[in-house]
Amino acid sequence: MKIFANTDVGKARNMNQDCYNVIQKEDLTLCILADGMGGYNGGDIASKLATISAQNYILDNFYKIEDKSKKNILELIKNATEYENMIVYDEANKTEELDQMGTTLEICLIYNDRAYIGHIGDSRIYRIRKGLINKLTIDHSYVQKLVKDGTITREEAKNHPKKNMLIKALGSTAFAEPDITVRNFYKDDVILICSDGLTNMVSEEEILKIIEEDLEKATINLVNRANDLGGLDNITLIIVKND
Repeated sequence: MKIFANTDVGKARNMNQDCYNVIQKEDLTLCILADGMGGYNGGDIASKLATISAQNYILDNFYKIEDKSKKNILELIKNATEYENMIVYDEANKTEELDQMGTTLEICLIYNDRAYIGHIGDSRIYRIRKGLINKLTIDHSYVQKLVKDGTITREEAKNHPKKNMLIKALGSTAFAEPDITVRNFYKDDVILICSDGLTNMVSEEEILKIIEEDLEKATINLVNRANDLGGLDNITLIIVKND
C-alpha cells in the first residue's frame, strides 16, 4: 500500500480548518478526513474532534469484531460516525462561540482488498481504476439536491451561488446518519479522499491526469494546481494505491 497526503490553507483563508489522519495497523489501513465549518475557531475544533474520535472509536473496536463481515464493518463505521456526531454536537453546545459548528467527515477503512466508506457532507472519495475516475460519494449539499431533482444541470451546479450550502454535516444536529458503502479495492486501484477545496477548483479530469502523471508527487501538484486556480478554500487530500 502506498499512501500520500497533503493539506494547505489555500490563498483566501487565514486558518486551515481541514484535518486528516492516516493509520496503518497490521492488516488495516484507516484514512479519515474532515472539513470543519462554523466561526473562526469552530470549524478547526469540529474537524479535529471528529478525526480524533473517529480514529479512536474504530481502532478500539475493530479488532473486537469476531466476524469481520461486510455488514459488521459497515455497522462499525456507522456507529463511529454517530458517536463522533455526539462528541461534536455536545462540544458545540457548551459555549456560544462554538454554536452551530460542524464538519464534513470521510472515513475510508481498507481491509482485505475492500474499502469501507462512511460519508457525511461534501468532501469526497473517488476510486481510480484503469484510467477512469469514479466518485464513490454523493455530496450532501443543496446544489446536489437541485441536480438530483432535475432543477439545474451539473454544469450549472459548478458555479451556483449556494454550492457550499450543506444539507447534512457532522455535529450540526443531535443525530446524523452517514452514507455507508463498501467497494472493491484491487491491485493498482487508487483511492482519493479530498476536501472541496480541491474539487471546487480542479476538475475531475485534471485530477485524474495529475495523479496518473506522477503518483508520488500528486498531492503536492494537486494542491499547487488548486492554488494556481485561486485557492479559495483549504485543500486537503489523501491518495492510497493498492500495490
